[in-house]
Amino acid sequence: MPIFSLVDCNNFYASCEKLFNPKLKNTPVVVLSNNDGCVVARSVEVKALGIPMGVPWFQIQDEARRYGIVAFSSNYALYADMSNRVVEVLSQFSPSIEVYSIDECFLELSGFERRGYQVYGAEIKQRIADWLGLAVCVGVGSSKTLAKLANHCAKKSLAGNDGVCDFTTIPADEVDNLFERIEVGEVWGVGRKISARLESMGIHTVRQLRDADAETIRSQFSVVLERTVRELRGVSCLELEDVVPAKQQIMSSRSFGQLVYDLEDLKEAVASYISRAAEKLRAQDSLAGALQVYIRTNTFKPEVPQYQRAMTIPLPESTADTSALIAWGLRVLRRIYRPGYGYHKAGVALLNIVPRSHQQFSLFVPANMVDGRRDKLMGTLDAINDRYGRGTMRLAAEGVAKTWQMRRGNLSPGYTTNWAGVPKVWAK
Repeated sequence: MPIFSLVDCNNFYASCEKLFNPKLKNTPVVVLSNNDGCVVARSVEVKALGIPMGVPWFQIQDEARRYGIVAFSSNYALYADMSNRVVEVLSQFSPSIEVYSIDECFLELSGFERRGYQVYGAEIKQRIADWLGLAVCVGVGSSKTLAKLANHCAKKSLAGNDGVCDFTTIPADEVDNLFERIEVGEVWGVGRKISARLESMGIHTVRQLRDADAETIRSQFSVVLERTVRELRGVSCLELEDVVPAKQQIMSSRSFGQLVYDLEDLKEAVASYISRAAEKLRAQDSLAGALQVYIRTNTFKPEVPQYQRAMTIPLPESTADTSALIAWGLRVLRRIYRPGYGYHKAGVALLNIVPRSHQQFSLFVPANMVDGRRDKLMGTLDAINDRYGRGTMRLAAEGVAKTWQMRRGNLSPGYTTNWAGVPKVWAK
């Protein structure tokens, strides 16, 4: 029988911000979304104050001053680097690991039963605390769904101790009582709409969903929810994804730091977004066969003139060449742009993605595409940016000043990603 563990970092974004600033140890901290808009992460102190997730920052300014809440802009480079370090530590505890999200990983623990999963989970928790200074919770179960639910119980202190919950050692009657107290919406994959439908059928708790007739669930919902029911019974239906599947579409978009009226500024933004999307495309060794560009005004301000438009075009041949994609993207942008509007957001999407090995050329493909010189150029570009930092080398179309970039007025230093941001200790 396979045994799974889910390791989840507690309040990850806020914890990363606190990690390198000891003065913030007991300070309420929030992390804001793009353009410092909404609260997307809260420290335990902020949660205790009742500040909800997703609330606009401007709405809680008075509370922030009253309680001394410190706000940070999203420092994605820092969070990604700390996430990679967590994965590196976890890889020492199991040869089979699935990075589920930036702050969550599944581990397959079969073969470690002699150590005791509760003890092993405590070792994982302590190792990450000692080496990285981050707090995690560990859930263990005979399926991925149970491991996810066990992690929820560990985080909410519903079962287990010291942030570790092992369903494999809890007596069946205690598990029944525990599942009876947990709402069905806490089950992995049961969203708000599914939860409402289940409740209309009289299924309100995890135990009721687990004990429901699987065939009925399949006929009323889908095979996916039927699989969830079986996983709650301890039947493993979901394997670890050791290799992350290639994305079928890649999107890149941002809200602007200020309204953009000029076409040239929009062209810089679209070129930058295409460049980032193309970098991700090449990283998974794929090609895009279609491209979408969209622009829109601020829909949250109905008093100003509104306009939004998107256009998707097929490409003559699938490509991952940044310059070719930018050329087509700017061509689309000129088609959909309308002067006189203040644009709030733009975005691009790479579609019809196929593996590079499936590339098909047209009868009129240029020779320099066939001999691979453009591929070598893109490979060199990626290698330089990978070594010296993203944006070290870029196409001129992406611009230099980038006055349209999103606001990040409370951005913390790049403690682990930039030499200038390395913490300094002064000895007296």
